[in-house]
Amino acid sequence: MKQYKAIFLDWDDTIGDWAGAEHKALQDLYTHYHLEAIYPAFEDYLNAYKPYNLELWGMYGRGEVTKEDLHFQRFFRPIEGLSVPADKLREMAHEMGAEFLRLTNKYFSVLPGTPEVVRALAKKYPLTIISNGFKEVQYYKFAHAGLTDCFSHTIISEEVGINKPQPEIFRIALEKNGVAAEETVMIGDSYSSDIEGAKAAGIDQIWLHEGETDQTATYIVPRLEDVLPILHIHTNQ
Repeated sequence: MKQYKAIFLDWDDTIGDWAGAEHKALQDLYTHYHLEAIYPAFEDYLNAYKPYNLELWGMYGRGEVTKEDLHFQRFFRPIEGLSVPADKLREMAHEMGAEFLRLTNKYFSVLPGTPEVVRALAKKYPLTIISNGFKEVQYYKFAHAGLTDCFSHTIISEEVGINKPQPEIFRIALEKNGVAAEETVMIGDSYSSDIEGAKAAGIDQIWLHEGETDQTATYIVPRLEDVLPILHIHTNQ
């Protein structure tokens, strides 16, 4: 298998358990803001929120909406059906957005087995995080994961003004590491952000994905631990 000189990693749902923290935070919001008034069950609210959130993150990645737009609209759109004056509804959406960030920090955790894998990788390769997450949330997660010493560089899209999947953010990471695209591999769970972005920059990809798919990547594995043999690292290291 190919030898690499540097590894780039996504954070959310690659190292950190974003999906778990998000689910718990949304449950708390559903209860606190009495959203049963328009969504009889939490799953109904979830099914309304998720498509909007996904759509907005795609737009954010393409530079079509600002961070503020994304943050507000993903909470405003699902509650437009509430019998509340328009100004109160907007205020409520802003409050929900701020509370959501606080709650996701509260419920933050790393995915099971992730610290051991990251430390094994860091023994052999310089590691760089490339994340589209909001900086005030991401830096909290980085600090509380206990893995800060494992990363040579951390690139937050908000700070460099470029989002994944735009290839320019990957080129910034290449420059920081002093390596060529063909000497690097990107590991991530998002096909649209991590894999397509790395492809556009000429970087090999390891896509963390379970199940059948018609999409392609240099490597496709179900879990982060499965990258170790690809990267010539024995599990007893």
